[in-house]
Amino acid sequence: MDSTILMLLFMAVLFVMFYLFIIRPQRKRQKEQQGMLNELKRGDKVVTIGGIYGEIEIVTDKHIVLKVESGATIKLIRSGVAGTQEQFEKQNP
Repeated sequence: MDSTILMLLFMAVLFVMFYLFIIRPQRKRQKEQQGMLNELKRGDKVVTIGGIYGEIEIVTDKHIVLKVESGATIKLIRSGVAGTQEQFEKQNP
């Protein structure tokens, strides 16, 4: 009987630790990413998930058009944006 209670207690503690160290921080990052994607506007300088730097030319509900340094434009889905250039410069000085 005691071993069953100890096993259940151990599993509960393990679940709480898993939640605090993995699930909760991941949800926070997802909310921050979604907020950043919702706030994108023309003129913002961003970095794509593929590592391409550019400036937003057109923003729609599902897509953005990104102007890169050479002057070419790239159409991609909003979720293809990893973050703003400012965010990446703060992370990698």
